Amino acid sequence: MERARARDRVKASRGSYKTKEEKQKAKMEKSQIWLAFGVLALLLASATADDVVVLTEDNFEKEVGQDRGALVEFYAPWCGHCKKLAPEYEKLGSSFKKAKSVLIGKVDCDEHKSVCSKYGVQGYPTIQWFPKGSLEPKKYEGPRTAEALAEFVNTEGGTNVKIATLPSSVVVLNADNFDEVVLDETKDVLVEFYAPWCGHCKNLAPTYEKVALAFKMEEDVVIANLDADKHKDLAEKYGVSGYPTLKFFPKNNKAGEDYNGGRGLDDFVSFINEKCGTSRDGKGQLTSKAGILSSLDALVKDFVAANNDEKKTVFSKIEQEVEKLKGSSERYGKIYLKAAKSCLEKGADYPKKEIERLQRILDKSISPAKADEFTLKKNILSTFM
Repeated sequence: MERARARDRVKASRGSYKTKEEKQKAKMEKSQIWLAFGVLALLLASATADDVVVLTEDNFEKEVGQDRGALVEFYAPWCGHCKKLAPEYEKLGSSFKKAKSVLIGKVDCDEHKSVCSKYGVQGYPTIQWFPKGSLEPKKYEGPRTAEALAEFVNTEGGTNVKIATLPSSVVVLNADNFDEVVLDETKDVLVEFYAPWCGHCKNLAPTYEKVALAFKMEEDVVIANLDADKHKDLAEKYGVSGYPTLKFFPKNNKAGEDYNGGRGLDDFVSFINEKCGTSRDGKGQLTSKAGILSSLDALVKDFVAANNDEKKTVFSKIEQEVEKLKGSSERYGKIYLKAAKSCLEKGADYPKKEIERLQRILDKSISPAKADEFTLKKNILSTFM
């Protein structure tokens, strides 16, 4: 109805202009009306875009207890167990996205205390099933994995949905490929020795997958695992007596060294960055430190401070230093050279303008390889400002 009124207002404005100014004003009003509709449409789309439906005090009874069954997670943002469940629950939501007879939802109990209190929530996460047409829940007491939750929902909701599985980024080791992968002196390799029946191993699995995904673009870094229950001889060879055991095999020490750090994503990422000289975050994106070479810091500062004639002399010194670099440092050094040459040719404003251009590209949806390339350039250009 509101849309029809808006159309009427637009129609009423047509053909009734007395001056050029009135005509322009009418055009602006029309644009504002359609802009408002566009924003509203965008908000509505984003509200329903998530695979897990966000439930609140306002919409809970509009979504739950209606014409479909609902599995609801009552959680708190600070809860450790909730954080651990989150990727499994998202996987569940994604898998049931097209199941019209089932809703997968969640409630933030810090924000919507009255809803959680109404349904007897006393700890987090609490997972409850609401049958179709009912607000009388049944508490879920099973394992907190996507597969177990899906089995429960299928039983209660009469569906037959399978959990969507993504290809793993963890390299699976066995007796045939262990030496080839782990003892490769061109690779830094982290190995998890696990047993299929081990509870701690199952808890670690989703985090370990994220670690592998974060370093997928690093050719010299391998995140691998070995079923030590199946390959007991290999486990014994490396002194494995409990599960999971994590060992790091750097390029320069193929005897292996124990990993005794934390088992959170950030712990693993920090460890690998420190040991392997990488600069990734938990999402696999390059950090602002990626590509920066401390050996060139002083020369770059001299280059920036020099006048035009002196810059050419400093450029030659940078060139000489880059020729000494090896491996990934050699690649970064070439970016330094290209940046310095562009500054000589295009002036002191070049780094700022080019960084802004690269950031505009990075803000778009581009391939991981291109994102790495542009981030490295942006980071190195920042040293010339």
